Amino acid sequence: MNNKLSEFSEKIRGKNVAVIGIGISNKPLIGFLQRYGAKVTAYDRKTAEELGEIYNELERQGTEFKLGDGYLDMICEDIIFKTPGMRYDIPQLMAARERGAWVTSEMEVFFDICPAKIIAVTGSDGKTTTTTLIHKFLEASGKKTRLGGNIGRPLIDEAEEIGEDEYVVLELSSFQLHTMRKSPDIAVITNISPNHLDVHKDYAEYIDAKKNIMRYQNEKSLLVTNAGNEETKKIAKEAKGRLISFSAYCDADFCLQDGYICYNKEKLIDINKIKIPGMHNVENYMAAMAAVYDIADHNVFLDIAENFGGVEHRIELVRVLDGVSYYNSSIDSSPNRTINTLKVFKDNVVMIAGGKDKGIPYDDIGPSIAEHVHTLILIGKTADKIEMALKATPGGDKVKVIHADTYPEAVSKARENANPGDVVLLSPASTSFDMFKNFEERGKLFKELVNKL
Repeated sequence: MNNKLSEFSEKIRGKNVAVIGIGISNKPLIGFLQRYGAKVTAYDRKTAEELGEIYNELERQGTEFKLGDGYLDMICEDIIFKTPGMRYDIPQLMAARERGAWVTSEMEVFFDICPAKIIAVTGSDGKTTTTTLIHKFLEASGKKTRLGGNIGRPLIDEAEEIGEDEYVVLELSSFQLHTMRKSPDIAVITNISPNHLDVHKDYAEYIDAKKNIMRYQNEKSLLVTNAGNEETKKIAKEAKGRLISFSAYCDADFCLQDGYICYNKEKLIDINKIKIPGMHNVENYMAAMAAVYDIADHNVFLDIAENFGGVEHRIELVRVLDGVSYYNSSIDSSPNRTINTLKVFKDNVVMIAGGKDKGIPYDDIGPSIAEHVHTLILIGKTADKIEMALKATPGGDKVKVIHADTYPEAVSKARENANPGDVVLLSPASTSFDMFKNFEERGKLFKELVNKL
């Protein structure tokens, strides 16, 4: 056991600990806390019946529960772990702090106890692909590395096994970063654009949360930023240590020259060799390579570029049927993501879009739809906002607009309106929470429906 973990275990042994939210990251957290002697009460808005087997499993471990409506009203523990998507300033947590409780999160504690070097990635778009590429570069270079965070795999349960000679690669969301008071050794910010304004008070708060990935770095740290993004350009000026910039569109340390990703005039990858499509993915490669340039074997860059087919739900080719290519890009939960995805295609797209509103503007999506889409199938709560953005665009009236009530209906109408050579694209430009648990569930349903055609 490393010293940091030993100190933490002494701090929680025998203590009453609250864990708010029983989800992907907090289930292993509960087991971890119990293993080191904490008495854990799990808080969740869902009932025991709604939680299902996860409730039974945690109950067998000795977990107490406070569930259902008003589940936070009687929170009384001295140590409280909040779920990432919960604001830190809700009345119940404010009251807990006032009485002296320590309010923290799984990721904050992981930073406290992890002995390895941490490389972390945040941004409005491209986080998962960039994080995955960093992990693959290090793994192919023979480095001991672990992948986790917002990408779906909490690592706190593995803290005891992690050695000082390893690299931990994390994807971090604005929710995870919002209350962080530590920064990674190497921080990557892919880009910043309006997002999650249904949770953050405003765009300024969202940006400020992202800045925590570099705010507590020191002179030995590395910050990688996008030189073509206005917000990350501003953040770069506050770098505490070394800074590396990247951009496919303007002058930067990692840049494009004669169709190659270059750094210090060294040609690293012919972008035509990159298997996953889109200039935004070229920038994801730049960001990942910049993060590990001093650590990884440069020979692995091209090999991975030629063989890595991308992460599920990100411009993922599902099948080709009757000359029509069906793509699943369910990860596109904001207008900006959909705009970047549409750049990959010509003007032959039948697009399915719509979902839950995050409180962000849709004005910019109209021109992209008008340029690339001939038939737009709208579903979900943002359907009208997307249609309004299209109608406000010159040429937007040329796009055929169809509304659907269900995903089977949307996929059926997409097939009816697609011709050989066309692309049917799921790119919702919205979150999935109006109809699904997450974007993965949405993407899997789309793939299931397409494969049944």
